[in-house]
Amino acid sequence: MSATNLASFALDASAPVGLQLIASLRARIVTGELTPGTRLSEQDIATGYGLSRQPVREAFIRLAGEKLVEVRPQRGTYVRKIDVAEVEVSRFVREAVEADIARLAARSADAAALAELRRQMADQAKAAQDGGRSFVELDELFHRTLAEMAGRAGAWTHLQPIKMHMDRVRHLTAVEFPVDRLVGQHQAIVDAITAGDADAAEAAVRTHLRGVLDDLPKVAEAHPDFFIAEPAP
Repeated sequence: MSATNLASFALDASAPVGLQLIASLRARIVTGELTPGTRLSEQDIATGYGLSRQPVREAFIRLAGEKLVEVRPQRGTYVRKIDVAEVEVSRFVREAVEADIARLAARSADAAALAELRRQMADQAKAAQDGGRSFVELDELFHRTLAEMAGRAGAWTHLQPIKMHMDRVRHLTAVEFPVDRLVGQHQAIVDAITAGDADAAEAAVRTHLRGVLDDLPKVAEAHPDFFIAEPAP
């Protein structure tokens, strides 16, 4: 794979630059801008962000701990390929948390919250017609909104580092596969919450989040060099 993109990135001098660098590199990996297998040049990144090499070195250590990069002695640092096992762990934990969130949302949603969900569904339908490239952001907003409706915004915050590996697959599927199915699954969640049916809301969320298991074999087949292991059948 190619070396690091040399594009420049501005950081906020009034905030800790080390944390900003980590967040920026993490986002570039999760969204697929830095593809699996890409060699990350310490000097190139330092130059691109206007930093010394020390915070870059520290960022590599942090991202290696998150299993997003791999430091190979005497060879360099590379964007880690997507680990199917990590994706499954992400999905498992996320499903457990969001199933309860859906139940709570179905019991507590008021008229304003339901109106917001309907507005988001209209935006998602439009994104699907436009090819789905903006869908991941809308998907993120939708699930965060459900957590807020349920009074569990803090739980959604705690899920962020856990779901990174699942998010890497989500970005690939949003670009390459039609998102109509996902929009339909979101609508089923909204319908259940609107009806105040906690059981149906939980079931709809579980069905939705288990969809990644169906997508994994297709994504791995399309991008065999992006994955550490083949998804289980």
